[in-house]
Amino acid sequence: MTYGLDTSVLMRLLNRTDDPYVQGVFNRINTMIADGDDFIISDLVASEIYYALQHHYGFSKESAINAMRAIAAAPGFSFSKEAEAALATPEAWKASPGLVDRMIANGYASHGHKTLSCEKDFRKLDFTEVIS
Repeated sequence: MTYGLDTSVLMRLLNRTDDPYVQGVFNRINTMIADGDDFIISDLVASEIYYALQHHYGFSKESAINAMRAIAAAPGFSFSKEAEAALATPEAWKASPGLVDRMIANGYASHGHKTLSCEKDFRKLDFTEVIS
């Protein structure tokens, strides 16, 4: 079965401690993967992880993106198509528009919608229009 993961689960997996509760979450996820289950991470959860790692745990943008890429590379885990595309951006931590803006534009485009933005950097993305 495929399960969607909430930010709270991923934050515990990324910030493992000796806390028995956190270890229990880690063990449960590992058991589920061993049983053939897998996990999808939405672009909204990816956005929350990205900001939480930086603002609550002191990660740099680069470290946060690399942690997310490590999750994506781990067996049993995948991100939404929109998040995967944004994470695949070379040097995504320096990119402008940034990671979350790219996920937003990718999400609209996946439904055939054009993104309108007042941010000039959106001109760099397909299927977007800058308005003023």
